[in-house]
Amino acid sequence: MTAPEGTRTYDAVIVGGGHNGLVAAAYLARAGRSVLVLERLDHTGGAAVSTRPFPGVDARLSRYSYLVSLLPRKIVRDLGLDFRTITRTVSSYTPVERDGRPTGLLVGGGERRTREAFARLTGSESEYRAWRRFHDMTGRVARGVFPTLTEPLPTREELRRAVGDEEAWRTLFEEPLGVAVEQRFADDLVRGVVLTDALIGTFADAHDPSLKQNRCFLYHVIGGGTGAWDVPVGGMGALTDALADAARAAGAVIATGHEAVRVDTDGRTAEVVHRTADGEGVAAARHVLVNASPRELARLTGDTPPPPAEGAQLKVNMLLERLPRLRDTSVDPREAFAGTFHVAEGYGQLAAAHAQAAAGEPPAVPPSEIYCHSLTDPTILGPDLAARGYQTLTLFGLHTPARLFERDNDAVREELLKSTLAQLDAHLAEPLADCLATDADGRPCLEARSPLDLERDLGLPGGNIFHRELSWPHAQDGTGRWGVETRHANVLLCGAGAVRGGGVSGVPGHNAAMAVLEAGEA
Repeated sequence: MTAPEGTRTYDAVIVGGGHNGLVAAAYLARAGRSVLVLERLDHTGGAAVSTRPFPGVDARLSRYSYLVSLLPRKIVRDLGLDFRTITRTVSSYTPVERDGRPTGLLVGGGERRTREAFARLTGSESEYRAWRRFHDMTGRVARGVFPTLTEPLPTREELRRAVGDEEAWRTLFEEPLGVAVEQRFADDLVRGVVLTDALIGTFADAHDPSLKQNRCFLYHVIGGGTGAWDVPVGGMGALTDALADAARAAGAVIATGHEAVRVDTDGRTAEVVHRTADGEGVAAARHVLVNASPRELARLTGDTPPPPAEGAQLKVNMLLERLPRLRDTSVDPREAFAGTFHVAEGYGQLAAAHAQAAAGEPPAVPPSEIYCHSLTDPTILGPDLAARGYQTLTLFGLHTPARLFERDNDAVREELLKSTLAQLDAHLAEPLADCLATDADGRPCLEARSPLDLERDLGLPGGNIFHRELSWPHAQDGTGRWGVETRHANVLLCGAGAVRGGGVSGVPGHNAAMAVLEAGEA
């Protein structure tokens, strides 16, 4: 769709049609505001899309972001979205070799099975009891923090009171997470499974004094007030398609193929210069909401950019003719891959991989985690593929910072992919390569993306999936009332780089819309 002709002034122009921009557009349009969304690509959705990446293969994969936890049900209800998720029956499976035999830790399938799995791995119930106490604590934090995400920013003390647990506050908000992990757990594998939530897209050691690992961990355990990570039915694109439909139905204009190149503002009115294949145009606005990174915001407004961001993940999408058999025959692959399948994520392995990457070398034993969307939601597969037992696999590699790829992106990506899959193969009874499907050209159905690829394809700064380091979900100097404000009174940041941004949540979009509506009522 093209933007309307003429010089009409919109109540809001939104730069970027990712999920947060669409949330803001839908809220504002439903409130009677005139809204224009400018999207650089030929489709909406940003990183939250479903695509068919393999030629001639009827499988719609959540290509970039792939699970849902932080999206408040309030947003789904408020916007009347035709969107739902399914809870996974298995949380995780982590294979390991102990005393020369393959075994592992299965978390899920009921309390009894989980308790027995801990005892079988560790030889006692002490680690399971510690696990329960720790996750009871994070559950209390989740119930206190999650409802505040769609409210004006609390102060640090207000959030502390909402948590209502001084031990939990110290553990997650004041001390490096490694302290609690080492004090509470003895088994290396259990320690590693706990720590992984602190390292998703975040390059940090367990004892990093900046506590960026704590902030990452916090956002991974508070979703929905439970910390559950659910599967989007129909893939992640089902959410952004529903959001685009809701925004259009409410009257928002969505213009794809329109790249914003400059924002001029005097604090009361603004103009957004945009470029299309046919030339440049200008859209006037009372408010501009930028659903892009803080660095892109600075580029658009001519402000000083923030420090560079750096992503730290290897993303791999695969389609298999069948799930591989496991060396640990006590676990059904359909359970092992239904949750999060941890590979080389023992506590010591994570520390070693971080140290190697920090020294500028790709980890020799790269850690990763994998899950199979199609086991929980087979609708992403065409009927023929589903009938023949095909399955998807999504792999997310840790401790692969963008700096490693700068010397030769293609070569380092291939090297890391090979060593990452070798770590997976070590726990399989057959090579993964024997299970891969092939596309219409006879090539294996496998695609890998480095942080530099994500920067090129999606505009993520340094390939950082959060746009910058995650922030604490409370007010600090300069954060403003909603955490979306900028130094320009009528320009708001509604992307993942806003306070309380990151993940597929819609929270920055909701909060930016609330800030605009409040300004209109003043």
